[in-house]
Amino acid sequence: MLPRTPRPGPRPRVSVIVPAHNAMPALTRALTSAMEQTIGIARLEIIAIDAGSTDGTAAELDRLAADCPALKVVRQEPGGGPGRPRNTGLDLARGEYVFFLDADGHLGPDALRRMVAMADQNGTDVVLGKMASPTGRGVPRAVFRHNQLRTDVLGSHAYSTLGPWKLFRRSLIERFHLRFPEDCRTDEDQPFTAAAYLNASAISVVADYDCYHLTRRGTTARNPARTGLTDRIDAIRLLFQTAARYTQPGPRRDHVMRRHIRRELCGALRALPREDETEARTRFLPELRRWATDHCSDTLFRTLTAPERLMVHLLRTGRFDDLLTVIRAAKEDAGRGRLVEKGRVYWLHPFFRDPAADVPDDCFDVTDRLPVRHHLTGAAWYGGSTLRVRGRAEVKGLDAGPEDRTELVLRHRDAKDELCVPVTALDEEAAGGGTVNRDFAADIDIATADDGAPLRPGVWDVFLDVRAQGVSRTIRFGSRHDEGLDIGTARRVVAAGPGQRARVTPYFTTPYGNLSLDIGPAPRGAPCEVTEALWHPSDKGTLVVAGRLLPPGTPPRNRVLRLRAEHTDGRVLDHPVRYAAGHPAGAFTARLPVRDLARGRWTVTLALVGHGEGPPRAAPVPPPARLPGTRWVRRGRPYYAKPLTDRGETTLELRIAPVRLLAAVRNRLGGSI
Repeated sequence: MLPRTPRPGPRPRVSVIVPAHNAMPALTRALTSAMEQTIGIARLEIIAIDAGSTDGTAAELDRLAADCPALKVVRQEPGGGPGRPRNTGLDLARGEYVFFLDADGHLGPDALRRMVAMADQNGTDVVLGKMASPTGRGVPRAVFRHNQLRTDVLGSHAYSTLGPWKLFRRSLIERFHLRFPEDCRTDEDQPFTAAAYLNASAISVVADYDCYHLTRRGTTARNPARTGLTDRIDAIRLLFQTAARYTQPGPRRDHVMRRHIRRELCGALRALPREDETEARTRFLPELRRWATDHCSDTLFRTLTAPERLMVHLLRTGRFDDLLTVIRAAKEDAGRGRLVEKGRVYWLHPFFRDPAADVPDDCFDVTDRLPVRHHLTGAAWYGGSTLRVRGRAEVKGLDAGPEDRTELVLRHRDAKDELCVPVTALDEEAAGGGTVNRDFAADIDIATADDGAPLRPGVWDVFLDVRAQGVSRTIRFGSRHDEGLDIGTARRVVAAGPGQRARVTPYFTTPYGNLSLDIGPAPRGAPCEVTEALWHPSDKGTLVVAGRLLPPGTPPRNRVLRLRAEHTDGRVLDHPVRYAAGHPAGAFTARLPVRDLARGRWTVTLALVGHGEGPPRAAPVPPPARLPGTRWVRRGRPYYAKPLTDRGETTLELRIAPVRLLAAVRNRLGGSI
C-alpha cells in the first residue's frame, strides 16, 4: 500500500529512505536520528518502507508517523531482494538529495546539514560522510583521513566503500535512472553506488564529523552470517558490468577494476572450497574465468599480489584442478621462503619453476611488494640555501650487505626531471630478522642541486631509493613522520644562484601526506614573508603572525616593520613586531588585537614604514588555509571575526561584526542552509 498523493509544498532538501523488515528495536533509534537532524525536520521527508514485517515494526512506524508529518510509511508485500524497498522510496522521493538510512544504523545529529552544505558549496553529486561503528563492525578509514571538497574515484579512496550510506544528488540518480537490482539477495547496493560514483560530476568527503553509525549485523534469514557464491554471484556480475559500462579502457578502468578483481573475483575464488565442487566447476569457474579474461588487463595484472597473480593466471588458462589445489593450500604456502636473484625477489611457491606446473616467473615476483619502512624525522635549513632532510629507511626480508645504500630522489612533477641526492648514514646496523636499517640525513642545496645549477621552479616530489642485496625499492617519502612535525615552518626564501632568490615551500601532499617541495620565484620588493598566522591559544581575540625578513638580516635604518590593519574606509592601525633573540635571519612575531577593531572589513599586511627611502613597502599576510573564525564579547555583546578566504584573495581580509543572535540560533537549529 502506497501513501496518499504528497501534499503540495516546498521541495524538501533531503529524502531519507529507510527500508525496514523485522527491524525492531533498532528502527526506533534510526528514525529518531533522522527526525532530530539539525538541518530541521521541515527540510526533510522520511520515507520508511515496511516489507511485510511481523515483529512490531509496522506498529512502531505508525506510532512515529502520528507525531511526525514528515514521516511517510509505505506497506509492501514481502518478497524480492533488499533493493526493492529502496527503489520504492526512490520512486516517491521529492528531495533535492537522497540519503539511504538502514534500520540498524543511525545518523549523527549534524550529519545531513554538513553533507548538504558540502554538496551545495562544491556542486558535487555524491557526499561521503564519515562512518563510525561503536560495536566493532569494520568501517573504511583511508577515505576519511581529511575533508575533501571535490575529488573522484581516481583521486581518493572513495571507491573502496560501496555501501549506500551516502548523500546522492537526486538529479544524478534520475538522469541515469539508477536503481537497485531487485533480484540480488545480498550486496545489491554496490552496483548502484558504483554507478553513481562513475557518473558523478565530483565527490565530496566529510571526514571531521561522525555522520553515520553502523552497528554489528546480526544473523537473520535476510542477513546470514556468511553468504555463499550462489547469493553473491549476481551482484558481482553486475559490478563488473557497471564498471565496464561507465569507463573506457585505460588507467581509470584499471583503477576501478582492480578493486573488483582483488575483492570480488579473488574473494570468490578463495570461497570455492566451501562450495559444492561440481557446481564450482560447472557454474562458477567458467563465469569467473570470463571476468578475469575480459576485465583484468595486463597492466592491472602486474599490480596484483603474487598469490592473486597466480590464481588469475591459472583461472585464465582454464587450469581449474591446479587452481583449486593452490587455493586449498594457500595458508600453508603463504609462509614459504624467497629467492633473491639478479635484483629480483621471488616467492618460493611449490609451482615456482616446476616444469610440470609451467607458470611464468612473473607470477611469483614479490620485489615490488617488499615492505619498506620509512620515517621522516625532520626538515630544517642548514646554511644559506641547504635544506637538510633527516629520516630512516629499512627493507624487511633482506640481509644487510656492505654495498647497501639509500638515496634521496627528487622528481619534477611536470618536467619529469629526476635528481639523486646522496645521503649520509647516521646510524647503520643490521637489525634482527634480516632487516636493513639506516638513519640518514640528506642535504638539498637549492642553489646547486641540479648538477651545480639551481633547482628549476615547480613541484619536486621526494622519493627514497633503498637498496639491499642488489634489490632496489623506490618509494614516496614523508607520509610517515614524527607526530607534530610542521613542515610548513621550513618555508623560506633562499639564494638560488648569483643575484637570484627562490621561495621554497616544503609541504605534505593531499591525500597521502607525502613530502614535496614547491620552488617558486621570491616576491619582489616585499620586506618579509609570513610563515604562520593563527589565533592566540589563550586569547581568541588576538591574531598572531610569524615571519622573517627579506633578505635575511635586520631592517634598514630609519625603517621599522609593522603589522598593519587597514579598514575599507581608509583607517590604518599599525602594531609592532617582536624579533627573535639575536634574529640573525630577522625572524619575528606580531600580535593584532582584533577584539579592538571596529566592525567592517580589515585587510592585514606587514609594512616597512619610516622616514626616507620612498613609500612603505608591504608584504601580504596570506589567508591561512585552516584559520577558523573566532568570537569574543565586547561591552556585553558577542562579536566575531571571520576570514574571507573564498574569493581568491591574496592577503588576509577579516570581516568583524556583532553576532546576530537570532540568526545564530536559527543556524544552530538548521533553519538556514
